[in-house]
Amino acid sequence: MSRLAQALSGRHVVICAGAGGVGKTTVSAAVALGLAMDGCRVALVTIDPARRLAEALGLRALDNRPQPVDLARLEGSGTRPRGELFAMMLDSKRTFDELIELLAPDARTKEQILANPIYGHISTAVAGSQEYTAIAKLFEIEHEQEYDVIVLDTPPSRHAIDFLEAPERLTAFLEGRALNALLRPSGHAMRAAGILFAALRRVTGVELLDDVTTLFRLLAGMLDGFRRRAADVHALLADPGTGFLIVTSPERAAVDEAMFFAAELDRARLHRCGAIVNRVQPLDRAPHDAVTVAARLQDRLGARLADKVAQTHVEVQRLADRDAGAVDRLLRAFGEKPICVPDRGADVHDIGSLVELQNDLFAPDMERDLQWPRSLRPTTEATRG
Repeated sequence: MSRLAQALSGRHVVICAGAGGVGKTTVSAAVALGLAMDGCRVALVTIDPARRLAEALGLRALDNRPQPVDLARLEGSGTRPRGELFAMMLDSKRTFDELIELLAPDARTKEQILANPIYGHISTAVAGSQEYTAIAKLFEIEHEQEYDVIVLDTPPSRHAIDFLEAPERLTAFLEGRALNALLRPSGHAMRAAGILFAALRRVTGVELLDDVTTLFRLLAGMLDGFRRRAADVHALLADPGTGFLIVTSPERAAVDEAMFFAAELDRARLHRCGAIVNRVQPLDRAPHDAVTVAARLQDRLGARLADKVAQTHVEVQRLADRDAGAVDRLLRAFGEKPICVPDRGADVHDIGSLVELQNDLFAPDMERDLQWPRSLRPTTEATRG
């Protein structure tokens, strides 16, 4: 069993978290695919503004509910999936609407909120709303108990910690002083608000004050429901069956973010289940100064081309040395070596490249060659010193 499969064993929820731009979406999809290959019924919840993931999974588009992925296409490549994979793309606005429908005390309140012209902007613009809806969708799917494992790709937040703080930020907004002042203004505040909204009404012709105050009075009446859902979400995140898989790249800022997030998880007593370093440059174990590399390649490429390739190889190895240093930092911080995914120089764009990524993630340690993945490994003749 691979290290990743062992780390995910017994987990019902796997949350892939990390800084934006480190490849969480494709890693999440590959993790979900690997679990499905192993016999699990898996739901992948992704937040991917591009549509390439749907194409890689063989779907025309991803909806706000999990759709089955046809894994039979993999059998031609010699791979025999033993489980099932379902995938969806989070629609924050639609998920927020569904939450309003669930928490509204009656049909009239629900209809008033959904029809309010301000609601459409507020439901997606409030800080943390996308993170909150991601957790809400996760809770909804887990509560249905239709899947063995749910893999969640967290939103591309500036900081991974935004995901953990989203429920508190949303409830704090709904019960904050500024909002209360708007709903129940008095004295100078009432006069200032009246002047401001009167001016806006003259300019825009919109009854902005009425729309805003009506909306937030309705939402304030649902505050207990938001608090209860936040408590339910916290219970799910703290459950031992929920594991956080930290995804990073070798860049210093991303590694710093990963280490900070890991510390926050530990402080909150949430459960880490491993770390993945994506897009690692392969490190050549042989001496890689330009003269030595050119000598290795000269018989096959000729002196002139061998010199050019050797110089490029040396430059790449400088990046590889940097990446090795980043992996070592994480090893010292986490007490175990992270799983490294080699940089293949191209995005995942079809099921074949997704399977390759899944193979890298779930390769048994005895077969893992982090320095040279199979597709990049030089031939025996080229590596002879």
